Amino acid sequence: MHARIRRLRSAPWRWIAATLLVALACTEASRDVPSVSEPIPTGSSTASPSSPSGSPASPPPAPPEELADPGASAIRLTSAPGGSFLVRGRYPFTPSPCRHPEQPTLTGRFPGALRVRRADDGTITLTVTLPFDRYLEGIAEVPASWPTAALEAQAIAARSYALATTGWSGEEGDALDQPICATTSCQVYRGIPVPPDPTHRRWIHAVRRTDGEVLLDGGRPATTVYFSTSNGQTYANEDVFGSAPLSYLRPVTERDDGASPSSRWRVRLPFDDLTVFLRGAGRWPSGRSIARARTSDGMLTMHGGGTTRALDAEDLRDAVNIWAPCLRPRHYPTEERGSQLPLTIPSRWMRVSATDGAVVVTGRGWGHGVGMVQWGAYGKARQGWSAAEILSFYYGGLRPADHPEPGLIHVLVASGLTGLRIGSHAGARMGGEPLEPGPVVITGGERLHVQG
Repeated sequence: MHARIRRLRSAPWRWIAATLLVALACTEASRDVPSVSEPIPTGSSTASPSSPSGSPASPPPAPPEELADPGASAIRLTSAPGGSFLVRGRYPFTPSPCRHPEQPTLTGRFPGALRVRRADDGTITLTVTLPFDRYLEGIAEVPASWPTAALEAQAIAARSYALATTGWSGEEGDALDQPICATTSCQVYRGIPVPPDPTHRRWIHAVRRTDGEVLLDGGRPATTVYFSTSNGQTYANEDVFGSAPLSYLRPVTERDDGASPSSRWRVRLPFDDLTVFLRGAGRWPSGRSIARARTSDGMLTMHGGGTTRALDAEDLRDAVNIWAPCLRPRHYPTEERGSQLPLTIPSRWMRVSATDGAVVVTGRGWGHGVGMVQWGAYGKARQGWSAAEILSFYYGGLRPADHPEPGLIHVLVASGLTGLRIGSHAGARMGGEPLEPGPVVITGGERLHVQG
């Protein structure tokens, strides 16, 4: 059996806490992040703050200095010990038919080293390399204000998932070459919160209290998938993902996630709105409106102006989720118990009915349905369950055990960017050379251009 010695911190706890607080205090302000009443979704975009009006005129800046090797296809920036980079990125402009279109942007504060690489199409990919523990401290899957046991269960699940999906099998502190993505396709990584979140230290404490604790299946890290809110049960992995059955991903009955705003929901879609959404999706002709509808055998059949169209529930959900917030942003997604739903129609666990003048969709839950229910963990923690008890319930009796961890992990933060603006700090380096404090601007194209 592997006897694991917990890593000793290189600095006293108080020094680490002070460093963290300084890093948070230095974070630039941005617009509001999504509400923490639900597990935090991915892809939060933020805008750079504008300069205060009426500020005194400044002399024109000197032309920026070109810093990059003209032939470079990748650039590496490393932070000073305890430092971090504030990163703002932009994507190619995409025309949109939406009423209030917002172009996606990237804003984040990341410790460790940044690797900026030019892709074959001229766009930019950003990868962050950092200590594995610091990666876990930047996971943003549940609100940091949640009960301690729920945070610890999430930390152990996140650690196990990262090790399992990257195929980790090395010794303590070895290199981990396989990168992991930073979105819900893997698990959400955001780095140090922007703007600062005073509750974030609770999540950091949960990560550190569970240092090295992993769920193991046959001596290997278990693929501990998880999701937000159930419809009263979870499902076997093979029934949802089509993968080989795993003994620790078996269905369980869920009774403790009722605090989630997505636990039970109801969405009313007036015919006028539904007509607009289905036109946007190419599922209803222009110049005609839906006048009546009926449901039968899982199909919604709509009539109006001599036209008849039929959709199954999944097609209806896809069309509405794309076009409702785009074309009626002030009305969709709707609110449930004071919180906005994550999607207009949150899950496939739904029932569609037709009334005079509207289609009504009722349902439960949000997420894929396999593994730990995050809001269920919240409910169980409120009842006094420990993190180990929560995890054992959802993962077939598995309980936390010590396991080796990598020294560093590579996190693919973003791809397809056209440019980056990176705030450097004292002690930072680029390509091994010292960087002066201030912004570094990197743009793509036929080659990487770096100015600062």
